[in-house]
Amino acid sequence: MKKIEDVTLLYEISEALNEHLDLKKSLYKVLDILSISMNMLRGTITLLDPLRNEISIEVAHGLSKSAMQKGKYKLGEGITGRVIETGKAVTIPKISQEPLFLNRTATRKTLRNKELSFICVPIKKGSQVIGALSFDMPFDEFYPLKDGKKLMSVVATMVARHVINLETIRLEKEHLREENIRLRNELENRYRITDIIGNSNKMREVYQMISQVSKSNATVLIRGESGTGKELVANSIHYNSLRSKRPFVKVNCAALPANLIESELFGHEKGAFTGAIKQKLGKFEMANKGTIFLDEIGSVGIEVQVKLLRILQEKEFERVGGCQTIKTDVRIITATNKNLEQGVEEDSFRHDLYYRLNVFPIYMPPLRERKTDILLLVDHFLEKYARENHKTIRRFSTPAIDMLMDYHWPGNVRELENCIERAVLLCEEAVIHSYHLPPTLQTGTESDTLPVLSLEDAVANLEKEMIIDALKNTRGNITLAAEILKTTVRKFSYKANKCNVDYRHYR
Repeated sequence: MKKIEDVTLLYEISEALNEHLDLKKSLYKVLDILSISMNMLRGTITLLDPLRNEISIEVAHGLSKSAMQKGKYKLGEGITGRVIETGKAVTIPKISQEPLFLNRTATRKTLRNKELSFICVPIKKGSQVIGALSFDMPFDEFYPLKDGKKLMSVVATMVARHVINLETIRLEKEHLREENIRLRNELENRYRITDIIGNSNKMREVYQMISQVSKSNATVLIRGESGTGKELVANSIHYNSLRSKRPFVKVNCAALPANLIESELFGHEKGAFTGAIKQKLGKFEMANKGTIFLDEIGSVGIEVQVKLLRILQEKEFERVGGCQTIKTDVRIITATNKNLEQGVEEDSFRHDLYYRLNVFPIYMPPLRERKTDILLLVDHFLEKYARENHKTIRRFSTPAIDMLMDYHWPGNVRELENCIERAVLLCEEAVIHSYHLPPTLQTGTESDTLPVLSLEDAVANLEKEMIIDALKNTRGNITLAAEILKTTVRKFSYKANKCNVDYRHYR
């Protein structure tokens, strides 16, 4: 019968510990249960501060706040201090006969001339003692204190696990908070206007327009060819705006099937269509109070265009299959590489939506119109991919730079970045040469066919490039340059003259 009572007690304590995430509330509930079940008059849970080497009462039953504040001990001081220091439980049949009992809280007196018994057990985290559970009760010569000590040791183990779990949750929350702050700072630094590379006149105009529109709530339409960096502009506008701490949701409209884009943008109700097994929030709900970036807006169908127009005008919408009107406060940034004006003429794009989106257009120039930025971009991508691939590549050779500058770059910055990444992967030297670049860069003219060089011309170009690089590395010293290329000075001079390379230009 006694075992059943003990199991019931432990079950109630387990329920109490799992009832609250607040540590103190849970521990107070445990002491209340012990008070009822064990005839406990006073009980305390003390915790050790390892930095100050001080033991203080965390929660108590039957003690006033002033008494709790008095209950402070050094490690090894008194019964509680000794239990925490040694990690061994203590039972005292009669506290009046125990000289080590300090009674620091000044609350324990005999009850109607009856003695009090005292039990104190350690609370352990592994082999480390982090506190103690203690309580006193009226002395009963028939009550086996050893059994009470065993039962309290089990309760102390349960309390310890709860303390550890809550401490883990607290540390995880703190870690997530710090990680969130770090990521926000990283995003803000990453998408500053200064991180869009380029100092040409056309890019300076882009920077100025970003600065002018960022702090407003105006709808922005970013136009430009594929690969020019329209998404970077959208990032800069959001992270330099008053909504920078709010959500920033990106949607590539061209990547979504026509029958799913409406559900993705506005969400749907359970049972709205086959496969809609539960309610789903749309991107506009997720972006509430923040910014939504709709890339490739020219790919959106007429039915979705009507809903987008309503959001722009009324700031409200309904989920697919729903009848509840949802209000939203979202700043809309769109981008397209299509001719929307032609779409309006052909009735594939609503003219009223076009005018709503085209409030503040920003044009991203293609790379061929900002050739002065090519070298800046090349240096940036070279440093990025050399670091990622653990290579020490210092520069591009002169012929390689000439090829990069002469090419028309139909894929714009994206094509340039892919080109540099490929060159870094192929290069096993400190300099990227023209032969590390893709064959499509062998000509600067626009053509659908690859250029064909004769073997003699290709060898001559390679020899000239190697001679120039050797002279650059030796500052025009022919003898050292010949040694680098593992040839004689006579042969080197002959080849240099044949290629019209003057060593004096490199001194």
